[in-house]
Amino acid sequence: MSDIRIGIIGGSGVYDIDGVEMIEELDINTPFGKPSDTIRVGRIGDRKVAFLPRHGRGHVHNPTRIPVRANIWALKSLGVFWLTTISAVGSLREEIRPRDFVIPDDVIDRTRNRVDTFFDDLAVHAGFSQAFHPMLREVLLQACRDTGVTVHDGGTYVCMEGPLFSTPAESRMHRSWGASLIGMTALPEAKLAREAEMCYASICLATDYDVWKDDQNVDVSEVLDNVRANVANVQEVIRRLVPLVPLGREEECDASSALRHAIMTHPDHITDDTWSRVGLFLRKYIPR
Repeated sequence: MSDIRIGIIGGSGVYDIDGVEMIEELDINTPFGKPSDTIRVGRIGDRKVAFLPRHGRGHVHNPTRIPVRANIWALKSLGVFWLTTISAVGSLREEIRPRDFVIPDDVIDRTRNRVDTFFDDLAVHAGFSQAFHPMLREVLLQACRDTGVTVHDGGTYVCMEGPLFSTPAESRMHRSWGASLIGMTALPEAKLAREAEMCYASICLATDYDVWKDDQNVDVSEVLDNVRANVANVQEVIRRLVPLVPLGREEECDASSALRHAIMTHPDHITDDTWSRVGLFLRKYIPR
């Protein structure tokens, strides 16, 4: 299955891909435990796609408890390089209306309780200046435009811990930073994808205006209504983006060599136990 180059992680409300020929369903064990769910492998045209619902079917994982390391490890083991994710977010900008789509281009980390590296026992310092990679962002923008949805090019995503939503003071602070979106799931997902040398980008679905506009609680029923309204559109975007992914151009993306100069620990100090967990990412650079 190492020929599956395209992966999709579905967010709230996106637990499957409609209209896709399913080939098989994989129950994968990883050194970091089980992924959020089984991985379904389908075909769109002549291209294979690996799909994983981030929260699991039935929405069983809250944002802090998503097994992100297992999710990324499992997708990497299948050969995934081009990784698109879908996320429901709050809007911090008047012009980003509920039910609009946004393709963010930067991120701010406000999480506190999450493991955000594969390399617990090593010193590995990968660059993260392009958390959402331009090569894949262009594909997502084109697919959204082809679908006809309202899409915004760029914006900074603030990733908070959750599971509660923001206070009004936090929401106003995030706006003062110039951020456009508030969500709970882009990190550590984007960081781990970079350590796994994947080209990562996200389709964000605006569901509400957070609490900066009127200092009222986020209405969860309204959020869910907007998620449901967006599902049909995002399913069509997925079907359109897969044929646009630039297969064969992986080496043109700097994510493909993110670890080339990042591994500081000498190979002699990498134990067998550590290798069993992270050798999947290191073997391109360190013979074993």
